Amino acid sequence: MLGIELRRSAAPLAGLLVLTGSLAVLCPVDGVWWRGGAGWTAQWTSMALWTRSLLGFWWPLVVGLGALYGLRDSRSRMTELLASTPRPAWRRAALPAGATALVLVLGFGLLLLVGGVQVAVGGTDYLPLGWLPISLVAMLALVAGALFGMGVARALPSVLTPPALAVGVLLMTGLLLRQNAEGERPVGRTVNRLVLMAPAGVEPREMLLTLAGRVHLGQTLWLLGLLATGFALLAAASRRARLFALVPVLAGAALALLVLPADPRDTWVVDRAAASPVCDGPVCVTRANRSHLAEVAPQGREALRVLRDSLGDLAPSSVREDTALRAQGGPRDISADVVLLDFDETLVARATGGQLARVLVAQGLAPNCRGHNPREGGGQDDVAAQSIAASWALGDTRLTPLEEPGTDEYAVRAWAEAEAAWTKLTALPPAEQRARILQVRDASLACAPGFHVPLLAGAASR
Repeated sequence: MLGIELRRSAAPLAGLLVLTGSLAVLCPVDGVWWRGGAGWTAQWTSMALWTRSLLGFWWPLVVGLGALYGLRDSRSRMTELLASTPRPAWRRAALPAGATALVLVLGFGLLLLVGGVQVAVGGTDYLPLGWLPISLVAMLALVAGALFGMGVARALPSVLTPPALAVGVLLMTGLLLRQNAEGERPVGRTVNRLVLMAPAGVEPREMLLTLAGRVHLGQTLWLLGLLATGFALLAAASRRARLFALVPVLAGAALALLVLPADPRDTWVVDRAAASPVCDGPVCVTRANRSHLAEVAPQGREALRVLRDSLGDLAPSSVREDTALRAQGGPRDISADVVLLDFDETLVARATGGQLARVLVAQGLAPNCRGHNPREGGGQDDVAAQSIAASWALGDTRLTPLEEPGTDEYAVRAWAEAEAAWTKLTALPPAEQRARILQVRDASLACAPGFHVPLLAGAASR
């Protein structure tokens, strides 16, 4: 029976849409979802959050497709005929509901399989269990949305019902209940508990952030109520039954509002296990990135040795992965005692071997106050000053850029100024050279505005 239902109905279209549509969004385009520790194939939690964020597109469409599927009997004018058969209404409703649920779970499950395989063969060896409830709630949301659409269409059999439902859900989740991920933690435009009623979530920006257990529980209660109401409406044969069918969704919403956190800080929490340090001497990374430690540790120790030779007692004593949460474009939590390591930073992501040690030396001498990564851009002026500082500390006879200089007019001018500053710096006595490096270091640690290359040339900051 289920096989016949799948062959003769439009139910498989929903699962196919979720799978192929998601892969069409994620795979062909080299977007931010491929970059850094929060990329969709970098960590298990990031993979779960990225795939769930796509529900912002698919949930309204799935609700609309469910409603379209729910109009099947009324379009074929079989409603009265089916109602006269001795078969219970809930059994008649179970077949299309089960077919829809099956294809949606399979479609989203295959999407998770594609992402999970890439995570498993990637660079991480950290396997948390926290990604499972994120994905299970997403599956539940798809099934509940489709069944709710089917039930509403059965109760309101009009050709306008599917588009009205799809547009209404899109407006509600895309505008009213949308979250902004540019702060330290994602926040919504309205009351946090109401925002969490939308199942999509946001695109992950911080690798260490995950959803709290209360969020999973509250959303599960709400979605189970929505699912139960959808099925009850689908099986209802009288006006009274349709009225009683609203009880589960109202009860689920009420319970969810009691459970869901009111504060975004209690919604998005740091995964303590992922953030816990794993160290090799003075070099520490997070447990989530412990697979990088074998490469980072020797280069980190070498960088600390160079910094001690250059700065003496003022040199930092350790290398630590940056785990502080910050808003997009906000200042980093830099310190004179620690060389911060951020695997999302463009220079770090591209560096291997001795180049990584050079980058860490640069971070110890002239740490960039703002992020230099694909999301935040920036860094060109910081990189020029860092390149001069690292070349000085490593005893280079020529300026060695930390990254390939750009060819646009601004980049050409910036690196020409860097070359001129390098020439002036290296012409000075060693004590004066060190004084200017320390001046740049102090300005960097203070997040002083302006460019630091002129300081190395002996001019005032612009």
